[in-house]
Amino acid sequence: MARNRPDDLSVTTVSQPQLALTEADAIRLAQAGNAGAFEFLYDLHSRRVYALCLRMVGNPSDAEDLMQEAFLQLFRKIGTFRGESAFSTWLHRMTVNVVLMRLRKKALPVASLEETTEPDEETGGPRKDIGAPDLRLSGAVDRVNLERSIERLPPGYRTVFVLHDVQGYEHNEIAGIMGCSVGNSKSQLHKARTKLRDLLQEEVREQARQVRHAAKSQTGHGD
Repeated sequence: MARNRPDDLSVTTVSQPQLALTEADAIRLAQAGNAGAFEFLYDLHSRRVYALCLRMVGNPSDAEDLMQEAFLQLFRKIGTFRGESAFSTWLHRMTVNVVLMRLRKKALPVASLEETTEPDEETGGPRKDIGAPDLRLSGAVDRVNLERSIERLPPGYRTVFVLHDVQGYEHNEIAGIMGCSVGNSKSQLHKARTKLRDLLQEEVREQARQVRHAAKSQTGHGD
């Protein structure tokens, strides 16, 4: 998919070949207003930012718009980057915030990231397995049903699920991106997987109802 770069980046172009730039060089030059360096950063990160947006909203057109908005935010705010985290983590945190703001404007339910971790029923202490691999979700699941069910997750759950199980981020990285604790990230992932499992079961039941209905209709026509 061809994606256009933000339209309002009309400042001085880079004076050295882009291929000679490192990410650190490009960040420094972009902070000084160098459009070529910003374009280098766009080319370096746009595909993963777009993929993150697409996974969170499920619509290519919306994902394209959100990616452009995220890079416009980056253009405006790159001067505030201080290198306290990896640049990709900082950019993805900004992207997540852009997407969540859009979802909130659509009045969709957003799960709180500050919910406390549910206690273990037997010990009363924190669950030891929250955020561990969920083998019940690792089997062969129809891809269309899975994608549809991910789109139906509340935005807060969907974000953590996508970052961890799709994008491959660790919980400490997600905590940095989302501005929450590692424990909250693990708790959200556990709840997202539980909700996703319920949604997948709903999809399977609905498909079974449709098959039964189609079979009855064919029987009726055959009589």
